[in-house]
Amino acid sequence: MKQNFGSFVKKESLHILRDTRTMLVVMLIPVVLMVLFGFAISTEVNNIPVAVVAPNRTDGVEKAVDRLAHNEYFSFKGYISATEIDEQLRTGKVSAVVVFDADFDKKLAQQQAGVPITPAIQLIVDASNVNTANSSVAYMQGILLGTASQQAMFETRMLFNPQMKSAYNFVPGIMGFIFILVCAMMTSVSIVREKEVGTMEVLLVSPVRPVKIIFAKMIPYFGISFVVLVVMLVLARFLLDVPMSGGVWGILAVSILYLLLALSLGLLVSTIAQTQLVALLVSAVVMMMPIMMLSGMMFPIENLPDFFKVVSHIIPARWYNDAIRKMMIQGVSIVDVWHDVVILVGMTVLLITVSLKKFNDKLE
Repeated sequence: MKQNFGSFVKKESLHILRDTRTMLVVMLIPVVLMVLFGFAISTEVNNIPVAVVAPNRTDGVEKAVDRLAHNEYFSFKGYISATEIDEQLRTGKVSAVVVFDADFDKKLAQQQAGVPITPAIQLIVDASNVNTANSSVAYMQGILLGTASQQAMFETRMLFNPQMKSAYNFVPGIMGFIFILVCAMMTSVSIVREKEVGTMEVLLVSPVRPVKIIFAKMIPYFGISFVVLVVMLVLARFLLDVPMSGGVWGILAVSILYLLLALSLGLLVSTIAQTQLVALLVSAVVMMMPIMMLSGMMFPIENLPDFFKVVSHIIPARWYNDAIRKMMIQGVSIVDVWHDVVILVGMTVLLITVSLKKFNDKLE
């Protein structure tokens, strides 16, 4: 019996390896998405073009502008007049304009002496891109008011991600997204294909039990998924410079558990879908939006409406993202994310149980 089971595993493995197009897609998609989200899709503020209006170029103004010009997040485009502000912003030559009050130095001295003053700097920002506008305002306030007394009264420390790199946020999220998408899609389409072409009936009359046939088909996909996992971790560490402070073995353990969950989800989809097209649509399309929107990958879960916060609890990627982000970025161990691990284990057991029951019911 063990020999028959091993033969099924070998048969399925050879079938997968001979399908070069599928292998290319499976191995290429994770790499492309990792690089795309790590480099191209970024929430970091960089090279924002800024101009300055300064009626009096005093020492205080020059120092503030110098800090702005030498900051990597901004590209200083020079001084302009007040009448040029609208034209510069409308044509896109600059995204923000800093307007210094004519009495900037005097107001700065009064402020440092504790005397109430009217605003000494006006920031005029192109808000057509909300993300850039919000980020640029926050950055510029900190840079331009670096000498102000209220800035000297407190110290700000950014823990875990002091450079505010967006890759630190995207990498755990894209890993959770890819494993669900690829693993569930591969498993569901493979099993449905056997049913669609009629070869599943041939397999079921073999000496191997139906449950073992299913596991024999899942083992090669688990192997491929593990290779994808290793590739993504290597890219994250050495290409995107994402830390793995919590330990590689703990990250691997949680990720392997998540792979099993994703494969179980693909098995469940295969019991519902009757054609490869339906299986592909459910795996690749129906799951895509909830994972992206409700897992914390793109938007903080805390910002979601109450209804979607509740719905997010059934999204496996939410718990995986939370555990991996803490282990990678915050440096906690697998013991400290036990809550996420327990939920993932429960989801995996539930999905496997329901999937096998539905599969056996269909056979009967």
